[in-house]
Amino acid sequence: EGILHSLKPHKLTTFLTLFLFLVVLAPAAKGRSWSYTNDAMDFVIDFPSAEWRAVSESGIAHARTYFVNDDQTSVKLDIRRQLVDAGVSPADLIESQRGWDRVSLRGYIKTQTKPFEGQLSGSQYGYEYISAGKLVTKLNYYLQANTRTIYRLEFTGSQEAPLMRGVTESMA
Repeated sequence: EGILHSLKPHKLTTFLTLFLFLVVLAPAAKGRSWSYTNDAMDFVIDFPSAEWRAVSESGIAHARTYFVNDDQTSVKLDIRRQLVDAGVSPADLIESQRGWDRVSLRGYIKTQTKPFEGQLSGSQYGYEYISAGKLVTKLNYYLQANTRTIYRLEFTGSQEAPLMRGVTESMA
């Protein structure tokens, strides 16, 4: 069974075998595995290690949850679901996001954009920028679940974090 999978298999295909990402991200996985369920976005994600933890924040419109790796690598994972018009592809979303990033992020440098094939197909978009005087690396996966739904997995960390280098190198 995939690491990230639909709560309603008849509505969405199994979302993603995130085991590949998490094994690359945590090669020395320690501790117990655990699962996180998000009913609103219709997915379950299974983490192979207790080094990943969920962080919930309350907001004006809704609460949000993201994940951080506690093995001193300071990598954050956000998962977002985007409802799109039929015919909009992951590459279309990347082009739109790249335009925004180019003008809004200080020190923006595009590092890579390429197709991604997995349980769900899509595109990978990586870039770097400066925040609070430090170089930040971001690696996003835009994955097509169906004609109207694209999930975005956003990994954010410092370039020095072995976790980020491992993801980038393993996907190259």
